[in-house]
Parts: sequence; C-alpha cells; structure tokens
Amino acid sequence: MWPDEIAPKVLSAKIAGLEPMGDGTVGSLLAKMDEAGIDYGCCLGVATAAKNLEKTNEFIGSLDRSRLVPFGTIHPDRTVADNIRSLRENEIVGVKLHPNFQNLDLADPRVIEICHAIAQDGIVVITHAGEGSDAAATDRGSPEKVLALAQSVPNLTLMACHYGAYHQLELAEKIVVGSRVILETSWPPTMAILDPDRIRGIIKRHGADQVVFGSDWPMADPGAEIAGIRALGLPKDDEKKILGGNLARILGLEK
Repeated sequence: MWPDEIAPKVLSAKIAGLEPMGDGTVGSLLAKMDEAGIDYGCCLGVATAAKNLEKTNEFIGSLDRSRLVPFGTIHPDRTVADNIRSLRENEIVGVKLHPNFQNLDLADPRVIEICHAIAQDGIVVITHAGEGSDAAATDRGSPEKVLALAQSVPNLTLMACHYGAYHQLELAEKIVVGSRVILETSWPPTMAILDPDRIRGIIKRHGADQVVFGSDWPMADPGAEIAGIRALGLPKDDEKKILGGNLARILGLEK
C-alpha cells in the first residue's frame, strides 16, 4: 500500500500485468477489511530506491496499529545500520522484500547481513517468491534462493508469498514445501484458479501451522480469497490457523 498521492501512479503501471481490485490507499483498505470481516491487516511497504528507505518506513510506521500491522522495508544499497535504525525508529515489526520491484537478490550477502540484524531484533520477513517481470527478477526470488536465505539466517522468521513461488508451484513443491519457511497463500488475481487438491496437498505436507493467509490486495480481493481458503474443506482447526491464528501467533497479536 502507498500514501494517497502515490498510489494512483504506482497502480497505473499495471503491476505484474494485473488489473488492481482496489486503489492501494489506507482508507480503501480499511473499508475492504470491514467488508470482508478482517480484524487486522498487514500493510507492506517497499522502497524501490535506497533514497526512499526512511520515508517508506515513516509512512508504514504511522499507520493505525489498532487495525494495521506495519511491515516496512529495507534496501541493500543502504548500510545495515541505516536499515536497522529506520526500522527501530518507526517501530516496524515486519519487513517485505521484493526481488522484482527492488532489484534485490535474496542470495546477496548484503541482504543476508541485514537479515541477520533483523532477526536479532525479532523482526519477521516476508518475501515475494517466484516469477518476476523477467528471467533475472525470477532468479532473484527463486525458490532455491528463498530456501538459501532461510538456511543462511536460521533464526529468521521467513515467510514466502504465493505458496513459495508465484507461477512456479512445481519448483516450490520440490524446494520450499516441507522446509521451515512459512508459506503465504496469495495468488493474484485469485487462488481460485489453482487446483484445490494440489493446494490441500501442499498444506498437508507443509503443515497447517506453517501457512498464513494473504490476499496481496489491491491485486486480489480479500473476501474472495478468504472464501477460497474456506472452499478447500480443511479441518476447521487448520482453517482457523491459516485464516489468522498462525500470523497472530507469529506477530504476538494473540489475545
């Protein structure tokens, strides 16, 4: 999500060739959360340039924490000290990595060094995984590099979007499924295009305790994605874990 004045410019670029289902602003997100019956939303900020590190984290850190959980940004072209200072000053609890939009490689020693520092602060990380805008971007966020980052920083809580690899489920099943990486469920424009039997198999093999719901709004509709998870017919305890329980535990939001 982005500040009101920036969101239209970003979305006009047709992210990943997808038609947005929302305008990417705070107000619209809160309205969509209310419509879908969502208590908390994780708000992801991404600095596409090193100079935008501070202002991105300032925006994300300023959000209403009674409903919104701040996932800020780091940038490998800034020092470890700069990145950690920006996260601490804005009381950021999570970080989004985006190998596509940030030209960021999950195997970059600079990224690994920053993630070591992030892990020491108890900050969790979620990363785009799988297909990017070109072959180089896809390689930067490949399932192999997702797993390598998890192995390089063993005390890092690492979540991989799109069941471990967007548009590369076969690779995700071979490399990430069954690992300690937490899987996130978004698949824009909708997970309804995926084979339910395959998704049930991934969740069973990976463990429902290690799967968290995500919609990737504004590129998908949260209410429809919640319905998609419920349509899988999972055991009710597993469904509850995926639709908030696991993430509440990971982020310390349990009541």
